[in-house]
Amino acid sequence: MAIKLPLIHLTFYIYIPLNPEKFPLREAAFIKQNKEKWLEFEKSLYKTSENKPERLAELFIQVNNDLAYAQTYYPKSNVIKYLNAITATAYHKIYGKKKSGKGFTGFWTYEIPMIMYRYRHYFYFSFFVFFLMILIGVFSSIYEPEFVRSFLGDTYVDMTEDNIQNGDPLAVYNNATTFGDFNSFFRIALNNLRVGLMSFLYGIFGGIGSLYFMLVNGIMVGSFQYMFFEKGHFFLSLRTIWMHGAMEIFAMCIEIGAGILMGTSYLFPGILTRKQAFFQKGKAALKIVISTIPFTISAALIEGYLTQYANEMPIPIAGIIVLGTLGFIFWYYLVFPHFVYKRNQNDISYLLKEIGNEKA
Repeated sequence: MAIKLPLIHLTFYIYIPLNPEKFPLREAAFIKQNKEKWLEFEKSLYKTSENKPERLAELFIQVNNDLAYAQTYYPKSNVIKYLNAITATAYHKIYGKKKSGKGFTGFWTYEIPMIMYRYRHYFYFSFFVFFLMILIGVFSSIYEPEFVRSFLGDTYVDMTEDNIQNGDPLAVYNNATTFGDFNSFFRIALNNLRVGLMSFLYGIFGGIGSLYFMLVNGIMVGSFQYMFFEKGHFFLSLRTIWMHGAMEIFAMCIEIGAGILMGTSYLFPGILTRKQAFFQKGKAALKIVISTIPFTISAALIEGYLTQYANEMPIPIAGIIVLGTLGFIFWYYLVFPHFVYKRNQNDISYLLKEIGNEKA
């Protein structure tokens, strides 16, 4: 007689640890995984390295992290002595000499230029988009006659046309007194500082808010300039508007670039967490915005006291003011940083000050 045995189903469970650090690498595997990185960093300490400062800063952080890992999981290993030696050597090479980036003078002559150089591509992008928006404003005004009115408003266009008929096309810049108006200067400065701050802060939304400010202001400048070109007062508008606009518009482009830098920081964090990247790049961007304040106030001073004389001023003097202000701010933000970087290209302390402190 056959006996039927019940089938027994066996279920096997595989446990997958949620925290891999509870099961560290074997020491040999740890050394094999990181050896090339350590050798690359060690080579950069004793020989001329082709690595950029950003790469050296990244290696410095990673080697320090490896040291902490080894101290935790291989407390008696010789690898700790090796990592201690190269990190200590690196620290003395980086911080052993006197720094040139401290204090008020260092802020303007070292810190801002180094930040501008490191993130220069954000600001190049900002200027590219601004000039593109100017072209859109110009061509839109050419092919759509009513575009200027729809963008600048009927009130402003009608006022400008009345000024042209009265023989003073840019009377909008005239002040209440012959020697200028402090109240006018104060209002202009306050408004421009507010707009600059908003164009920076709105960049927190992935840089989109800053780009919106760029779009509006770029198209406005393009359509405004074309309006005077169409009326036959283009050259007068150039030396009048850009007498103060050279620094004002340039500073605005820098502020918008800083907003894009801050807003895209958490989208592309690199080796940092999104929070760390946001604080690191946001702090750098804020310093750049602070650096534009003197230029914005200077532009307001020119607009409040000098712009009203542009029509009567000798053309060479007006040209010196326009080209001089534009040349100085252009040199400071786009040319000077290259000289500062070349002089300090082996100094990665300014990077570690930001990345290292946030990572800690």
